[in-house]
Order: sequence, then structure tokens, then C-alpha cells
Amino acid sequence: MDDILTKLNKEQKEAVTHSEGPLLIVAGAGTGKTTVITNRIAWLINENKAKSDEILALTFTDKAAGEMEERVDRLLPYGYVDLWISTFHSFAERILKQHAIDIGLPNDFKLLNQTEQWLLVRQNLDKFDLDYYKPLGNPTKFIHALLKHFSRAKDEVIGPEEYLEYAEGLKLDKDLSGDQGDEKSRLLEIANAYHIYEQLLLDNNALDFGDLINYTLKLFQKRPKILEKYRKQFKYILVDEFQDTNWAQYELIKLLSAPKNNLTVVGDDDQSIYKFRGASISNILQFKKDYLNAKEVVLVNNYRSTQDILDTAYKFIKQNNPNRLEAELGINKKLKSQSKEKGEIERYHGQDLDNEVDWVINKILDLKNKNKNLSWSDFGILVRANNSANIFIRDMIKHGIPYQFMAMRGLYNKPIILDTLAYFKLLDNYHESPAMYRILTLPFLNIDNKDLMELNYQAKKDSESLYQVLKKVSSISSIKTETIEMAGKILSLIEKHTSLAKEKNLSELFISIFKDTGYLGYLNRKDRTVEEEEKDREALGYLQQLYKKITAFEIDYPDPKLQDFMALMELERESGEEGSLSLNLEAGPDVVKIMTVHSAKGLEFEYVFIPNLVDRRFPTTERRDPIELPDDLIKEIIPEGDLHLEEERRLFYVAMTRARRGLYFTSASDYGGARKKKLSRFLIELGYEDKEQGIMVSKQNDFAEEKVEVPAKVGKEPTYVLPKRFSFTQIAAFKKCPLQYKFAHILKIPVLGKGPMSFGKTIHNTLERFLKLVLERHGSSQKNLFGDKNGKEKNLSTKEELLDIYKEEWIDSWYEGKWQKDKYYKQGQESLLNFYNKFIKDKPAVQSLEQDFNAKISGITMKGKIDRIDKIEGGVEIIDYKTGKSKEELRSEDKIQLLLYQIAARDVLGLKPKKLTYYYLDDNKELSFIGEEKDLVKLEDNIAKAIAKIKGSNFEATPNLHVCKYCDYKDICEYKASGA
Repeated sequence: MDDILTKLNKEQKEAVTHSEGPLLIVAGAGTGKTTVITNRIAWLINENKAKSDEILALTFTDKAAGEMEERVDRLLPYGYVDLWISTFHSFAERILKQHAIDIGLPNDFKLLNQTEQWLLVRQNLDKFDLDYYKPLGNPTKFIHALLKHFSRAKDEVIGPEEYLEYAEGLKLDKDLSGDQGDEKSRLLEIANAYHIYEQLLLDNNALDFGDLINYTLKLFQKRPKILEKYRKQFKYILVDEFQDTNWAQYELIKLLSAPKNNLTVVGDDDQSIYKFRGASISNILQFKKDYLNAKEVVLVNNYRSTQDILDTAYKFIKQNNPNRLEAELGINKKLKSQSKEKGEIERYHGQDLDNEVDWVINKILDLKNKNKNLSWSDFGILVRANNSANIFIRDMIKHGIPYQFMAMRGLYNKPIILDTLAYFKLLDNYHESPAMYRILTLPFLNIDNKDLMELNYQAKKDSESLYQVLKKVSSISSIKTETIEMAGKILSLIEKHTSLAKEKNLSELFISIFKDTGYLGYLNRKDRTVEEEEKDREALGYLQQLYKKITAFEIDYPDPKLQDFMALMELERESGEEGSLSLNLEAGPDVVKIMTVHSAKGLEFEYVFIPNLVDRRFPTTERRDPIELPDDLIKEIIPEGDLHLEEERRLFYVAMTRARRGLYFTSASDYGGARKKKLSRFLIELGYEDKEQGIMVSKQNDFAEEKVEVPAKVGKEPTYVLPKRFSFTQIAAFKKCPLQYKFAHILKIPVLGKGPMSFGKTIHNTLERFLKLVLERHGSSQKNLFGDKNGKEKNLSTKEELLDIYKEEWIDSWYEGKWQKDKYYKQGQESLLNFYNKFIKDKPAVQSLEQDFNAKISGITMKGKIDRIDKIEGGVEIIDYKTGKSKEELRSEDKIQLLLYQIAARDVLGLKPKKLTYYYLDDNKELSFIGEEKDLVKLEDNIAKAIAKIKGSNFEATPNLHVCKYCDYKDICEYKASGA
């Protein structure tokens, strides 16, 4: 309890310890809103007001949900079973996976992203009766606009039927002449297209993100018993970033929290910047009207910025009155800095864009030189639009300053991804000369530049592809011997991988290519600078993201081929897709971060630069939706005023409040157009104006007389972002070899799978599904599972059903050939039938399946999943399935996994383990034991020591012939034992 409350200020403590009823927490920038939410969750659990799985906390990004869960994890001393902390969409998906069938949906639906939605419409365009929105010259022109319109309709819970009813019943003003009939036809076309789109989704077992919320809302409205179930479960509901909710999301939480209304919402109307995603600022303005008795707590103590920065931001955002909570509720939102330090606020206006960028670069260098304790990551350049970042990137490179452009899209344009796709193209068509050229220029191939020029010359002269030239390269006298040898290796690899592409799935081909070509080894080479290692680690991250896309593609396509994947990539590019990027904005190398203001939400920097503050760049010109919703259909309450300008002000306010100590506004007169740019109205509103057109032109370069040096990079060792929670698998990997742990759990390098791994996962999934079916079909009460009230035997699910599930769950990847696949398939059938017979004979009282846990051991969270827990006399039996033959006896190291489960069952699940069992499915035998207290204490001590070693490790290899021989990374490891 001390950890939860002692460090909180008066208002934070008041919010955390609120007992019952609705609560509105108005949390200004930097006032510790995440601390309040997470401490409130921990307080509710500690006070026994709710268990961990009786609290629902919703936010908007996986990153925010992950951070909340980590903080709650640190505050809970005894571990927990299940925290319902997630995004709105993840929560809705979880509910629908359980109950989709109750409203006529398939529970194995696929969730489509924006690009997949576009592809669905593109591939079925002939089914849409489009006229107005299907121009002859460009029939796909309006697909994105229509999809955005449908999404906006779903934000307002407007279904196709309601839309169609509105369009058909539309009565137009008789006094208006002209295109009234055309307007009704246009709306009818949209309504019909909306209906066809929704039907296409259902026909393809698919939903989009708007469907998740709407169908969950429909489920609760149509199925009161299911609603009641979740109302009883979630005693408290908390919503983070409430100002970003849309109308549908607010309706969902209002419905779920009733009638007790233990609903806590946390937000700041001044930071509502996602209207383009459907966010409704009216929700936070409406909350007090919906809940008249709601308690309100205003957090104004700021722990981030200096007072002068806060005062500047406050003076600016007040211009959005009266559409602010401060004006609506009569509260004071003026932030009070907890720092006594004086900040620096500067404004610079240059003659042209180059001059403006030079000033920003030199200011960063000057600050860095004056304070050696500053890191590059203490500086943030926040642009309004992605394309404004390009010139800053150019000058960062010119000055040798490490930087990272934190774009949310652009995976397909990353060098290593372009290399991969080029190689894929070659396997599909050897004569793709641009693709071949890109491969020949890979740095680790070391092909001489003069030789490359000669190869290109020969191809052009003979009107041949580069592939054809490589085939006869030995006959070109001017080519070096090393290049001829490398050409032979490349041709051999292309031939090998072409054959693999016909036999293996794409993920296997992907990993084989990177191993065989030496690319993975190059990205993990010994002799690298810290900067090179950081760059290679970033490249590996991009590879992981492409690998995830490939594995998802294999799930979606029944017979996935390389050609199908490349065709999909072409369609994605046609749709305008650049590939989403998963970036940890707070982790990674020490670099100056360049990003959009939207991306910077939730971050902070010592020094913030906001450039390009001129008319039409910031604030931008309003871009209305290409297809707007009719006002009569909109359900949210739209505030009066210039909504676009107010949104831009809030965005500018967010940018300003990211700064801790320094805030810099920059602009220029010349951005390359015919006319000089007018100063941004935001600078005028801040008081920066001059006698002529409000522009004060500073001297060309405040640093011109003094050469500003790039400071040397401090530190020789790269930093690694370690997992926040650990597992038995992680500790086992580290114990074998710290470098293996680094490859697998930090760099997360994809590896070739093995047939036994696919088989083991298949068996586990089959047993889980089958036993869940048994429990669902016969009720969770074990008294009724095998017999009725009179003791008469009931029919369980059949052997045939078990084998059908096995067939459906079969994973067809990673087997050495058909012979191995057939062998394992037959073995699996025999094992499952033996399991079934034993299950019927023993009649176990199954209590839970696939039970997740988060156990605290010496303050460290260990996560895991228990295959099965059965009730037995005096307590429970914990069972872990093993696909293999049983052992004669268990060694001490064999027992570690189940001993960890014993601790979790006792401390987290509140159970009394009486028996720990490994169930060997190959020969249908069990080996059981139970850990004594001394065994558990010893294990806890060993885990604590192991994790301490991980946290302090530089992950050096510990070569050992036995370990290296079976290591997944031996082919890229320069330290492997001889003979491995």
C-alpha cells in the first residue's frame, strides 16, 4: 500500500482512492495520468474491492496497454492471474471470439486491416453497383474514400440498414432546383455499397476494426444474459485517453458499466488530436451531463516542463474557449510546474528553408557541446507532416548526427526489405535485372564497383539480362577472379532457392535465404562499431516484421506460393500501402528523433523543436473527408466553431508540452514557392509579430562565427532492451548460452523450425480444443461431466470429433519431407486415441485449461501457461503435456518447469498443488512428483540469480559442443564450438 499511495500528490491520491460511482479525472500534460490509472487498479486489488480479472482498463494503443500492465505488475507483490488491460479493439475481439456465434458471426473470423479491406473491395469491384464513385479512367479511385466513409459510419453506430432507410426516405427541398435527384442517387449508391461491403466481410469470415466495437455493442444489446455476465465480472471500468473515444466506444462502456457505473475516465480535452480517426471530443465534454453525480478530480501538478513553457502553452490553448472543459465546467486547468528551473523558449525566423534547418542543427550541436551529459535522444524535432522531415534528415547525415525518423509506415522502403523483395523477384524471374543489380551491390558480397559497371555494360551491349551475363562471366577478361567466383555462388544459390520455393513454404524459404547467403551472419558479425551494431539491430527488427507478414500470409492462403506473395505485395503497393512499422519510440539507439506531432503524443524530450511554422504548414488547410456523413445521421454532439482550427491548436499544444527545458519555434520566408510565406497564425497568437507582416527576420546564422563540433559518442557498449517479464524458456536459453538468449529473446531472429516443433504445437492445440469442447458441451460442473443426477453415464465427445480437430489443427510446416510428415501424423493419431481411452477410463475432474499466470519471485515477474489443472482429493494436480516417450526417472533439471508451476498455482491461483505430472503422449505414461518447500525456495533463489545475471550480462557466448550442435543460431555464430 505504501508503494501505491505515498508518492502521490493530494489530487492523485484522491483519484486513486475513489471508492464507488463515476469519476472524471481531468489530467493535463505531464501530470502523471498513467500513474493514477495503474495505482488505482493496484489499490482496488489491494483493498479487496476487486480481483485482478474483475477490473477492465481500456486505452488506444498496444504500447499504452503494455506500459499500464508493466506498471501494475510492479505494484502487485504477489502476482496475478489475468489483467484485462487492452485496447478497445482487442477487448472487443476477445469478447467476440467467445460469443460471436450468439449473434450469428463465425468465431474464427479474421480481422482485416485497412489494406486488406482495400484488397477485398478491389477484388470484388464488379459486385458493387457504382456509377458516381467509379470513374471509367480509374475505377479504384474512390475505394479508400468509401472505406473511410464506412468506418466513420461505424464510429456513429450507423449500420447499412439505417443508412439505406435514410437514403430511401430522403425528402429534398422542393424549392431547390438542379441536382437534387442526383444527390439522392449518390446517397443510395453509398448505402448500397455499404451493404455489399458488409456482406462481403461476412462471406469471407472477416470483420474490420469498426465491426469489432459495433458487433460487441450489438451482442450486449441483443443478449442480456451475456451482458449481465460481463457486468458482474467487471466491477470497475477505467478508460485512458477518454478524449480519443468515438461515439460507439462511449456507448459500449456506458452500457457495460451500468447500473453501478463504477466508471473512471481519464483524459484531457486539450490533447484530443485524433478526429481524423473518428475521435469525438464531445464525449469528454458530455460525460458530466451523462453522469450528474460524477466526482471530478483535476490534476494540474506537472512533473515534466518548466513553468515558462507551461504558461506559454496555456496562454495559447485558451483560445479554444468556449469548447474546453475549463470553460464548460468552470474548473482551473492551468498547469503548475514542480521544477524550479527556468526554461528556454526561442523563436527563429530564417530567410529560407535551408537557413531554418541550419539553425536547428547548430542549436542542437551547441546545446550538446555545452552540456556533455545530454544524449542525442534528448532532442526531438516535431514536424506537422512526414514530408517535412526529409530536409532535416539530409542535414543530419551531412553533419554526422545520429538520427531516427520515427515514421509509422514505410517498411517496404527499408533497404533490407528492398533487398529481400529483390531476391524474391529473382526467384520468380531470373531476368529481373534491377533486382539482380541490387543483390550484386550487397556490401558483404564485396563485388568490385568496376566489375559491376562492366557487367552492366555487357548486359546493355548484348541486350541481355544481368543473369545471362553472370552465366558467361568467366569469358569476360576484365572481370576479377573474386567476382567470377562470387557470381558462381550467387547463381548456385538462386538455383537452390528456386527449387526450395517449389517444395517449401515461404517462411522456410525466407530463413534459408538469409542463412545461405550469409546476410544473417553479416548482421551479427564480430568487428562492428556501436553505431553499426545499432543499425544492424534495426535492420533485424525490420526483418522480423516482414517475417510476421509472411507467416500471416501462410495462414490466410491454403497453398501459399512465392508468386502469390509477390502478387499480394504488388496489389498492396497499388493500394498505396507502404508497410506499417512497429517502433518502440522510447527505446532503441541514442539518436535525435524526428517525428510527426501525432507520433510524439505520450513522449517527452529535454528540448523540442517545432519547425515550418508558416501559413498552410502549421496549421494546415482543412481537408474534409472525400465523402462526408449526412448531418442527420451523426449521433455525437458537434461543438460549434472552427473545429479544424481548434484541432490544429490542440496538436500544437501537444507539441509544446512535450518539452522539459527548451522549446524552439522556427520558420522561414522562402520555402521554394513564388511568394514569401506568411507567418503561422499560431506564432501571431503567441505574440510573435513584427511591424511588417508579423515577421521578425533573425540574422542568417547565429552560430556562423563559431564552428560547432559534433560531440564524440559516449560509451562503447550498445544498450539492449530486456524483456519486462521472464519465462522458464528464457532462463533455460540463457543458462545454455547468453549469446543464444540474445539471438532468441532480444534480437528475436527468426529460425528454421523443426518437424517435432510443429507436431508438438499441433498436439497441444488439439487437446486444448477437444477438452474445451467437452467442458462446453457438458457444462463446467464436473459432477455432470461424466454422468447425470441419477449417475447414468453421459456421452462424451467422440473419438471421431477428436481426430477431426486433429486434422484441422495440423501444422504442415517444417517437416523434412513427406515421409517424416506421414510418420508424425500417424503417431499423433495413435497418441490421441490412447489419450482418449485413458481420459474416459480415469474420468479426471478438469478444472482449467491453458491457464496463464504472472508469478512474483523475488520481485521479478515470471510468466507461463499451465496445460491443465485437475481437481484431486485435497487439492489439484498440475499436468504438462510432452510429445515424446517417457523417461525412466526425472532429473532435478527436468523438474524445474513444474516446480515453477507449483509456485504459481499456490501463490497466484490460490490452489493447493498435491501432484505435479508430466504426461508423455507417445507412450501414454505419466511421471509425477510434488516439490517440497526446500525445492521451491531453492528454485526461487536460482531464478533470482539467473535474472540478475541476464540484467548485468553483455551476452558473451559460452561455446559448448553439445549446446552448439543443437543451437538454432550456430550457422550465424562466429563463436560456435569446433565440430558443431
